[in-house]
Amino acid sequence: MDLLIYVVIFVIGLALGHYRSSYCAENVGESAVRKCLTTWFPSDEYHLLNNVTLPTERGTTQVDHILVSTKGIFVIETKHYKGWIFASEKAKVWTQVIYKLKNKFQNPIHQNYAHLKAVQSLFEFLDPNLVKPLVVFTGDAEFKTQWPEGVFPLSRLQREIQSYTENVLSHNRVQFCVGRIECFRRQLTEETDIEHVKNLSKRDRV
Repeated sequence: MDLLIYVVIFVIGLALGHYRSSYCAENVGESAVRKCLTTWFPSDEYHLLNNVTLPTERGTTQVDHILVSTKGIFVIETKHYKGWIFASEKAKVWTQVIYKLKNKFQNPIHQNYAHLKAVQSLFEFLDPNLVKPLVVFTGDAEFKTQWPEGVFPLSRLQREIQSYTENVLSHNRVQFCVGRIECFRRQLTEETDIEHVKNLSKRDRV
């Protein structure tokens, strides 16, 4: 029985350690994306929410950035990688290659789809197509395959968002959407991160 407890503690500790390492690495990318968004999209027209943890039927999901505007609601997943990236829109995993080392990671399009659905669930009064998913790669990663649809380098993020020129939400509706996200999001604490990791662990065992 004691051995089982030690094994469980080890697995949780390993998961938390991996999460914290990933979290620190991704913060570099998140900071770059946040700077881009705050520089090019003024707060009087665009409302940026960062590191948003939302409840789902299976626990929680963490969204790197949500940009709310009259042009739509943008759900943004950030990845900070180097090396070569081999990607396919429909593949479950993508591959990062640094010299002879290969690392598999979850397809961020699929990852961001879960974020998209969580955000859409808050706005049953909106056309779901007004909530738009974007995946942004920062760092010096080089895609050795074609960039999948909806995935962009940081240098293209501004242009992609600015390509949406039609006003599809009123200013009052934008304010309401921001308030609804703030109402449902979990408080930004270390405990929230730990809870999210536990939920991911449970989800992986299903």
